[in-house]
Amino acid sequence: MSAVPQTNPSGLKEFSVQIEGMSCASCVARIEKALRAVPGVVNANVNLGTESATVVAEGAVGFDTVRQVVEQAGYEVAQQEIDLDVEGMSCASCVSRVEKALRKVSGVVDATVNLATESAHVKASAALPVEAVIAAIEAAGYHARPHRDAQAAQQAEKPVDKQLRHVVFAALLSLPLIVPMLASLLDVHWMLPGWLQLMLATPVQFWLGARFYRAGWKAVKAGAGNMDLLVALGTSAAYGLSLYQLLAHGEHGMARLYFEASAVGITLVLL
Repeated sequence: MSAVPQTNPSGLKEFSVQIEGMSCASCVARIEKALRAVPGVVNANVNLGTESATVVAEGAVGFDTVRQVVEQAGYEVAQQEIDLDVEGMSCASCVSRVEKALRKVSGVVDATVNLATESAHVKASAALPVEAVIAAIEAAGYHARPHRDAQAAQQAEKPVDKQLRHVVFAALLSLPLIVPMLASLLDVHWMLPGWLQLMLATPVQFWLGARFYRAGWKAVKAGAGNMDLLVALGTSAAYGLSLYQLLAHGEHGMARLYFEASAVGITLVLL
C-alpha cells in the first residue's frame, strides 16, 4: 500500500502514509480518532509496529488532508525527497505541465522542475513509490528516470541502522554506570567519580534521548501526553537531581547520584 490512492469498486479511495513520533497505544488511538473525525473519511487504522496509517476515504480527502490532521495531532508524516532527470522539455510551458502533473499525484507535497538542468525535485510522502512519480511525468508526455546520484542516495544509511547504532552507543555509555551495581552483588562496593558519571550520562540524556524531548514537546503542544513525555520527565528528574547533588555537594553527594537511572532508562526504551 502506498500514498497513491487505490480506488475500489465502491468508489472509495484507500491509501497509507508513514507516521513519525508514535510511541504507544495512546498515540495510535489519538491519530485514529483525529482521522475518523474528518468528513469523508470512512475508516482509518493506525499500526504502531509499521508506523503507518491506512485511510479509506471518499470525495476530496487526500494525502494533504491526512498530513494536516496528523500534524495537528502532534505527529509528523514521514517525507522523502526525490530527484529525477526529465527528458523532452523545451520551454517554460513544459516545466509548468510537468509540475502540474506532479502536484496532482496524491502524496506529493511539492514539486520543482528546472528546465536548464532538465531535472525535477519532488517532496513527497515516504510511502510514495518513485515509480508513481515517474509514471505521472510519463503520462504528461515526457521521460523521467532517477537522478544520476540516486544510486548513491540509496546507499545512504537506513533509519533502522541509525536506530540500532544509537542503541549500541547508549548501551556502551550506560554499562560503566551499572557495573558498580552489579559488583555490589559480589560484596564489592565502589563507585565511579561523580564527574565521570556526568560525562557518561549526558550524551545519553541529551543526544541519544533527544527524540523523547522532541516528541514529548509535540504532545504537550497538542494538549496530550504520551510515553515520550513520560520518559523525558522521568529521566530528566533523575539526571537533574543528580546534577544538583554533584554541584552542591561534590563527591560527597555521590551516594545520591542517579545518573545510571536516567541513562539506563533511556537505553532500555531505545532498545
